[in-house]
Parts: sequence; C-alpha cells; structure tokens
Amino acid sequence: MDIFERIAAYRAESDSLSWSGTFKQYIELLAKDSSPAMTAHARVYEMIKSYGIEEVDGRKRYKFFEQEIFGLDRAIEKLVEEYFHSAARRLDVRKRILLLMGPVSGGKSTLVTLLKRGLEKFSRTDKGAVYAIAGCPMHEDPLHLVPHELRPEVEKALGVRIEGNLCPVCQLKLKTEYGGDIENVRVERVLLSEDERIGIGTFSPSDPKSQDIADLTGSIDFSTITEYGSESDPRAYRFDGELNKANRGLMEFQEMLKCDEKFLWNLLSLTQEGNFKAGRFALISADELIVAHTNEAEYKSFIANKKNEALQSRMIVMPIPYNLKVSQEEKIYAKLIGQSDMNHIHIAPHALRSAAIFSILTRLKETKKQGVDLVKKMRLYDGEEVEGYKDADLKELQNEYLEEGMSGVDPRYVINRISSALIKQDLHCMGALDILRAIKDGLDQHASITKEERERYLNFIGIARKEYDELAKKEVQKAFVYSFEESARTLFENYLDNIEAFCNWTKIRDPLTDEELDPDERLMRSIEEQIGISENAKKAFREEILIRISAYSRKGKKFEYNHHDRLREAIEKKLFADLKDIVKITTSTKTPDENQLKRINEVSKRLIDEHGYCPVCANELLRYVGSLLNR
Repeated sequence: MDIFERIAAYRAESDSLSWSGTFKQYIELLAKDSSPAMTAHARVYEMIKSYGIEEVDGRKRYKFFEQEIFGLDRAIEKLVEEYFHSAARRLDVRKRILLLMGPVSGGKSTLVTLLKRGLEKFSRTDKGAVYAIAGCPMHEDPLHLVPHELRPEVEKALGVRIEGNLCPVCQLKLKTEYGGDIENVRVERVLLSEDERIGIGTFSPSDPKSQDIADLTGSIDFSTITEYGSESDPRAYRFDGELNKANRGLMEFQEMLKCDEKFLWNLLSLTQEGNFKAGRFALISADELIVAHTNEAEYKSFIANKKNEALQSRMIVMPIPYNLKVSQEEKIYAKLIGQSDMNHIHIAPHALRSAAIFSILTRLKETKKQGVDLVKKMRLYDGEEVEGYKDADLKELQNEYLEEGMSGVDPRYVINRISSALIKQDLHCMGALDILRAIKDGLDQHASITKEERERYLNFIGIARKEYDELAKKEVQKAFVYSFEESARTLFENYLDNIEAFCNWTKIRDPLTDEELDPDERLMRSIEEQIGISENAKKAFREEILIRISAYSRKGKKFEYNHHDRLREAIEKKLFADLKDIVKITTSTKTPDENQLKRINEVSKRLIDEHGYCPVCANELLRYVGSLLNR
C-alpha cells in the first residue's frame, strides 16, 4: 500500500463530501430527502440500524456492536429498543440522560466509544449527513432560522419537525450580516468529529471544588469585553463548553455521579426542555444525546441522596453486566491480547477458554433450580445442549437473578495476569495451565477479594482445570484417530443399519456371507451408553433418530452423524474409548519404539496442521494427556 496515495484519496473523499449553499438551497435539498433534519437521537438509531439487524432465537442482534462488544446481546437489545429506538420516535425517553451502570471493565466505555466513532463515520454518508449554519459555534440546525409563526406550514410542506431557537451568535449574525434575510444565510455540511469538537463532546469531572460550569456551558471572553462593551454580547462569549460543542450529536459524561449535585442541576433543563442556561443569555437550545456511565456502588449512593430525586427522574438507567458466555469471554481476551505488542506469542488452543470458564463461574449465581449446578448453568448460558434441559429452563435461569453478572472477576484482571506471566516467564507459547497458574498466583495480590471469595475462586480454578483436562484428552484422542471423519461415518452407517432393523423388526444382511443376522445389540448399546442412554430409553432414542432421518429425507437432504448433537457425541466417545489404551501407551512411553515414535509424530503434525497448536504446545499437550491417562 502506498501510504501517501491512500492519504490523498482520503483527503479527496473528505473534500467531495463538502457542501455549501444558502438556506434556500438547503430547503430544496430537504424537499428531496428529509433525513438531514432528524434529531440527534434518531441519527444514533439510524446509524446503528445501518449496519444491519439479525433475529436469532426471537432476539434482535445488532451488527454494529459485534466487532467490539461480546456476550451482551440481551443488554444491547434492551438499550437499543427501549432507549434509542423510542427516543428516535420522539417519545419521552429522549428527554432523559442515558446512564450506563455496571461493574468495572464491563464494556461501558467501549460501548460509548463505539457510538462516537460510529457517528463520525455515519456523518460521512448520505443518510447521516449533517448540515449547519455556517460559522455557528454550536453547528446549529438551519431550520431554526424559520420563524415560529411559519413553522407549522414549513413542517407540513417538508415532512419535518422543527424544535429549538437560534443561538445568540446566529441571532446576531442574522441581524447584522444578513439584515434578517434568512433565505441567504449560508449553510454548510459538517462532519461530526470528536477531535475537532463538532457534534461529539466528552466531559470528565475533576475536583468538585475547582470544577467550573464553564466546562459545560462556555465562558465570558474577558479580552473582548472592552471591545464589545457588554457581557451579554454573544461576541464576548466563548460558546466552547461540552454542551455547546456536542450539539447535533452526543456528549459522553464520564463518571457523572462523581460530580457535585449542584453542578448536575444544569442538566435538568437540557434533558426536559432541550435547552440550557449560559452566561447572560436567554435559554440556549441544544439537540444532543447525553450518555453517562457509573458503577453500581456510586449509583446506589446517588439514589440514596434525596436531593438527587429531580435528576434521577430524568435518567434512564441501563444495566451493563459482565458477559456470561464462555465463548464470548474468549473473544474478549483474544481482542485485548491482539491489541497489545504480545500478539506474536502463541496462545495454545483452549488456553483462553480455561481462563474464560474461571471468569464466568465467578460471575454466576447459584440457582435454586434442582439439578442445575454452576457448570451446567455455564454450559446452558453458552448455548450448549445439556441433557434434560430446554430453552424454557434457560429463560427461567436468566430471569431468576436480575443482577446476575454485576459482580465477579473482570476481564482486566485476567488480561493483567496473562500479561504478567508472558513478561516474567519470557514464554514463546502459553498454555491453559500457565494461564490458570498465573490467575491463581494473582489472587493473593487482589485487594478487593475477601478470604471467602478467594476460597471460592480457587475452587473455580480447579473446575476450569478439570474442564481443560477433558478438552485436552478429547483433542489428543481425536488426533489419534486416523481419518477420523471416515471412521466416524462408517460407525454411524453401521449404527443406522442396526437401529433401522431393530425398529422395523427386520434382519440385517451380511455384505460378505449374504446371511441374515439379528441387529447387533452389543454395538448399539456400546454407542448409546457413551451418552448415558438407559436400557429403558434406548427404543425412544433409536426411534427419534429414524424420525430425524425421515425429516431430512423429505427435504431431499442426507442425514449425517453430526446433524444430531447427542449422536455425534456418542460416536466420537465410542471411537475415543476404543483408542484410549493406544493413546495411553503411546503418549506415556519414555522410550518409544519406531512405530510409537511414528504415531506420535503423526499426531503432533495433525495437532499443528488441523487444531492450531505449535510444536511446543503440541508436545506439552501429548505429555500432559499421557500423565492424565496414567492416573
């Protein structure tokens, strides 16, 4: 890639987006497409929608978030539907501050950053184009130029809604520069940008004693008072507060509840009426989405203070819990490691999964539902099939504790421990045991963990280790199966022939001797017992398989062994059981003979080529599984 060529192309693209004209020309543009007149809330919703919406299991999944936010589908669906969508339709929730409340490192800041970056990109599209009065410090909506008396007619003609008044600067300009001639007022297209403070602002609180309201609403420019003679002259005022600059877009209010309550009172009028007080001017209109974030402890302290009732009633609180899916937690760790300078170090397969299992277990709450322990609950949450439980059970578990996921180990702790282990041990490859050991060593240094929690967490590390042991054995056994898919398919076809004969009360014809034989009960049971199918349940299971085959046949599809999760598991376990002794002998022999050495090399190659291992972790895996099988 030619860097300067790409920069030139980007600059040319930005130049092509520029537009400048009169208010009259802007109205002609609106007559063709009214989308530039949408509110800030509608702009955010349209931006999210533009990336696509999928419906999975009756739930909406928004593609806009899926590259950066993992495992928060339910929280995001609630956020988009209950706040952004409703606010876009001008319902009363748009007159509320959006407060994201959740534990540290739960994704609140990432979510807001995504919205800000998304708005910047969206403003570069035709659908998200933003137009403003030229020279306005608040990048004001040109429709504010329309006199109040004429607005109903203009709204009807253009199919838009006009809300708000001209800012003091534009009022002065209209009189002095344009002589009240609104059709000639200059309008330009603006690109939202946090860096240039156009339509996106970020406010971070400092010491309440030194915090100045001017940070939000702007301040008097004392150097110009002698020139203009009055503090109420707009030219003697800097309209550069975050509320001014975030007009037409979004303002992030970081750690809002750390601010003094008197400081927050300025938001009351903005949220309810869409305006705020600044200097010696009338109320200034602002169309912006305010997103704040805080943790649970600060929020509880805030609502306990009766003085905050007015502001509290103007908030929509959206809980943003920790992710509760193991597979999504893996993605979080992979993303964070990928963003570091340590991404050249190989992470062995299932290593991050082991850490994720530990983290998720610390966040789950014990259920009152009989027969469901934390491990089963974890698997159900991750979308795995657990025998005896259905979707209704999963929904019941998810609705049992509304606050589930608001506590536990945060992703930063795990990444910090992984980083520490990588630096200290100078590893070239990191396995599951290295990561679990690093997490365990860090528990003593974790200031916020109590003695009781430490004991629980140590138990969870033990469970994560057991889960990894099963994954490791399965991985090695699978690699030992020569032409695994072919072996599985042969066993599967054999099983189907037998259950078909069993259910239809027929015989099986031997392909070699051509004699008729009874169905092989021993073969069928050896497979079914792998997944705990009892003698009483075998007939129902076999009939279920035949019904599934029939359903596939009607659709003109071929039924494969991996089309039925439990049957696939049974076939794999049967193959592994038959090979267990071979694996055990081969991996544990200290002085392997020529055949054993050849087999080990073949298995290592398969682990490297097909399963994502490197030579170091492949050899470690074989040694470890050998020791497990010899216990």
